[in-house]
Amino acid sequence: RSAQEMKHMENISSLLQGSSSGDYQRLDPKSEREAVAAPGEQPWEMIMDKKHFKLWRRPIEGTHLYQYRVFGSYTDVTPRQFFNVQLDTEYRKKWDSLVIKLDVIERDLATGSEVIHWVTHFPYPMYSRDYVYVRRYSVDKENNLMVLVSRAVEHPSVPEDPEYVRVRTYESQMVIRPHKTFDENGFDYLLTYSDNPQTVFPRYCVSWMVSSG
Repeated sequence: RSAQEMKHMENISSLLQGSSSGDYQRLDPKSEREAVAAPGEQPWEMIMDKKHFKLWRRPIEGTHLYQYRVFGSYTDVTPRQFFNVQLDTEYRKKWDSLVIKLDVIERDLATGSEVIHWVTHFPYPMYSRDYVYVRRYSVDKENNLMVLVSRAVEHPSVPEDPEYVRVRTYESQMVIRPHKTFDENGFDYLLTYSDNPQTVFPRYCVSWMVSSG
């Protein structure tokens, strides 16, 4: 399914921008939402539209929350470098100033699965949030893809801390497709993400934070 969704988004990208002339083309909003959504799915709403970065959202039924989808491209980085940055928890502590704690709690060498404990700053006066999630990755040479999936779990060695708010609903899927090979510059990526940080912000506040941050 990851490969199919990636191909679908690449087709949409080719519709949204001229492939050779660089002239930017637009679909009408209704056609664009229908194109991004798979058959039978709830439509997506575009909230950020740049040449190499597009961001959509759609409401999660029965909540004030959204699911987000990002499609982007890089031309000056290799897919393997980008993929390794996603996996490198120690390096993230250096570049992400919001990280309070980021540790691998457990690792399964047979499957490559890892349980991560991540604590991140939230804007004052809210408490910081913490996540306990399992992630698993795969390099699919046959389909020329890299895939990284994560979802929230419970783990006995990481009980809730009264200093933080535990985020219990979280999942993300990232697919990376090289333009050529894993070790040559250039790739597209697709990220689908949702979580429930247990804030009381109405949707318009969340939309403003996402679009501005």
